Amino acid sequence: MTISVDPDWWQTLFDEVYLITDARTVGNAEITRYETDIYSRLLSLHPDARLLDLCGGQGRHTLEFCRRGFKRCTLVDYSRPLLEIGRETARREGLSANFIQADARCLPLNANSSDYGLILGNSLGYMGDQVNDRQLLAECRRVIAPGGRLLLDVADGEMIRTRIAPNAWHEIDGDVVVCREREVRDECVCARELVLSKERGLIRDMNYRIRLYDRETLLRLVRQAGFVGARVHDQGAAASATGSDADVGCMRHRLLVTAHRP
Repeated sequence: MTISVDPDWWQTLFDEVYLITDARTVGNAEITRYETDIYSRLLSLHPDARLLDLCGGQGRHTLEFCRRGFKRCTLVDYSRPLLEIGRETARREGLSANFIQADARCLPLNANSSDYGLILGNSLGYMGDQVNDRQLLAECRRVIAPGGRLLLDVADGEMIRTRIAPNAWHEIDGDVVVCREREVRDECVCARELVLSKERGLIRDMNYRIRLYDRETLLRLVRQAGFVGARVHDQGAAASATGSDADVGCMRHRLLVTAHRP
């Protein structure tokens, strides 16, 4: 069966239910700390740096950077529910971060206003085609100051094509069951996600799609967006950060890419 996907699926999927269904990765503080260690080493980050976290959701990485003494962090995401959760976490912990609701292809930010642009947690490839992904990267380049750097952490398309399971399910807290049916076609993973509660019945029935990039295609896309010096780094550490054999879909095998704005 072909899984049909609304091209704007990403505008509605990321909410409180998403934080439940994907809690094993996006809600795991140990994984977030581990990943933040990797990003910090790759970029040689210092606390005075201006960090821009694009498509950063509820801010798990931004807030972790804030906990480590970074004072100039800005997060942009389209999801109002996730942004509200991030703001509340920052308020509760006394952390300083700027949360902005916007489409990452058209940022309400000044040119040269950031030192580093971070696109993490497999957040590239949601918008349907390479044109949109290139537009997102070009907009990121616009707001990064000359000499500033880009970091991408995205799915390893070659690995996903051959290793992702067509069906997966897991149970959460003895009540919620998440079932996913997947197919790889047209350079994308398409999935149907059913979320069911044993007590309340159906919570969600939604389809989504993630564009897959191999190393060379991703590097070419980064160069087309105006970055230079693009390179892929060893992704073994990031891939193992999930810490178990659980099926975590596109979060299992990842590519880490850095580049800089000339």
